[in-house]
Amino acid sequence: MTEEKFAASMQEEGVEDFAAMLAAHETSGHRLQTGQKVTGTVIAITGDSVFVDVGIKVDGIMERKEILDAEGKETAGPGDTVEAWVIGVSSQEIRLSRSMSGSGVAALEEARDAGLPVEGRIAGACKGGYSVEVMGKTAFCPGSQIGLATTEEADSLVGRTLQFLVIRVENRGRNIVVSHRALLDRERQAQLEVLLEKLNVGDTVEGKITRFAPFGAFMELDSAVEGMIHLSELSWSRVGAPDEAVSLGDIVRAKVLSISKNDKGQVRISLSRKQAQGDPWQDVDQKLESGAVVQGRVVRLAPFGVFVEILPGIEGLAHISELSWTKRVTKPEEIVHVGDTVAVKIKDINSESRRISLSLREAEGDPWQDAAQRFAAGSLVQGTVDGRSPHGLFIALAPGITGLLPAGVIKNAKNSGQYSKLDKGDSVTLIVQNIDTTARRISLAPEGTEATAAVDDKAWKQHANLGRATENTGINTLAQALHKAMQNK
Repeated sequence: MTEEKFAASMQEEGVEDFAAMLAAHETSGHRLQTGQKVTGTVIAITGDSVFVDVGIKVDGIMERKEILDAEGKETAGPGDTVEAWVIGVSSQEIRLSRSMSGSGVAALEEARDAGLPVEGRIAGACKGGYSVEVMGKTAFCPGSQIGLATTEEADSLVGRTLQFLVIRVENRGRNIVVSHRALLDRERQAQLEVLLEKLNVGDTVEGKITRFAPFGAFMELDSAVEGMIHLSELSWSRVGAPDEAVSLGDIVRAKVLSISKNDKGQVRISLSRKQAQGDPWQDVDQKLESGAVVQGRVVRLAPFGVFVEILPGIEGLAHISELSWTKRVTKPEEIVHVGDTVAVKIKDINSESRRISLSLREAEGDPWQDAAQRFAAGSLVQGTVDGRSPHGLFIALAPGITGLLPAGVIKNAKNSGQYSKLDKGDSVTLIVQNIDTTARRISLAPEGTEATAAVDDKAWKQHANLGRATENTGINTLAQALHKAMQNK
């Protein structure tokens, strides 16, 4: 008999096509296994059965009671998507269940051996964990195996119904151990494997910030699958803690930096939020302009100046000489502190070397800008003695503007004794002899003195180095004492 005649004969006898049965069995055997979780679409509900399309030639079948709620109403209908576990595979059908059903030790042992979840009700808390009613028996779930948030109180779990894996069945059912965490870990591993099949280094992903650690923030890539964003990769700006850059629950984009496994085989996914945002220096010339006055945040102090962040990830340096017009600054903290918001003027931008020069004092305005009008030669001015030197008296006329009353002018004055007795802080009225806005110098004289263009350069140099000389006074005194001691010896 030919193969065609044999097949026709079998059909005539009402026997199902064996070749179709074999193909379906092979397909199902390759794609589905007992204990596997599947997602399918409800095709029909007939009597006590629910037929589900699980993506292969053989339909899945589950009991109708699996889709009934507490009031006996169906929770799913034709066209709806359901999730279930494969509890049996044959050439004719795929048996499905949302959880292992039945009762007794045999059913528990079957669930343990097949790795199928069972439904259990947490009856109460006990020493070291919880007592769970499952399949007509009382089981024990260790506290470490409950797998829920640690912030949940033990009493709040009592009465809840969860899915568990049976870990141990001993002494004819007198010692039963179950775990909810093992089920969560298994689901997480399955989701992780699916994710890793399509995830590559360099990909940009989106997820929710779920928790913080001192070294960074964790982002959820898929259900129960997390990646870690290191503190240095959270932002182009300097941050000391994760919550300075992101908040819990934020949806952010990040770039995959690496995918690796540790010694225990655990997968680690390293992410970067800042690299997904792009390099802030890439178009800095379009964002910033030399001469502009902008607001910034002081992020770091150095002996030579202050670093100010003027855009996220973009910092500039204000040299110590650019901090103030009104005082001689020896330490940046005399003017600003880390975290302060300040106005700065952009003096220069070098995008190639990634350097920006800033000035705090120029953002306030140059006090010498209109000095020629405010302190014109021959005008009468009032000031305060700022300091004394062998070359004369330095008089503060306005914030950032100091004039010099030369010693020679004092000596030739009619009331020279009056000026010789002045101390720092004393008020005095004088006349402007000469003003040089380029050199930022003003020469002063007592009232009635003829105007002159003479300027004592030595006095101004001494004034400029006054702060430095003051700092070195202690060192110079020690050096002189040591020198004298050596001469005596």
